[in-house]
Amino acid sequence: MADHTLDAKGLNCPLPILKARKALKDVPAEGILEILATDPGSVADFEAFCRQTGHELVEHSEEGGTYRFLIKKAAA
Repeated sequence: MADHTLDAKGLNCPLPILKARKALKDVPAEGILEILATDPGSVADFEAFCRQTGHELVEHSEEGGTYRFLIKKAAA
């Protein structure tokens, strides 16, 4: 279960990443942020984002052109 959900559908790079970075500020340490996006490039973008920031990409999936990501915020 996600602590927060970010709807980034219809947005292209780099907006989903920028909005996720901002949304993570409201997620508690080790909490989960769910992101919904439609940009196919978001898969590689969120993988790189998590590697660079220390957050964990717990899960990602695609259904009907919508990409769903679960990111676990790094411990404080």
